[in-house]
Amino acid sequence: MITKEMNYKLVALLQEWDPFKIGEEEYETEIDDVLQAVDDHHHPSDLAKRIQAIYEYSYKQWIPLQDCTKISYKLLAVKMEAGV
Repeated sequence: MITKEMNYKLVALLQEWDPFKIGEEEYETEIDDVLQAVDDHHHPSDLAKRIQAIYEYSYKQWIPLQDCTKISYKLLAVKMEAGV
């Protein structure tokens, strides 16, 4: 389960990522979905595929899996740091 402190760190990472360069505050729905995915997935490639699908569904634009993998490693590092 995602803790409050961990949640803040994950949200900050995702806002900073801004994959479509439309502004950090524009991804509220996607960030909520990715937070659930971080809770559900433990392997970076699985999480990356889920992140790619979440953003593609919302924006009808494809993000290269390599970019999603990079952010998935960062997100899972925060999760591991929190001991979750």
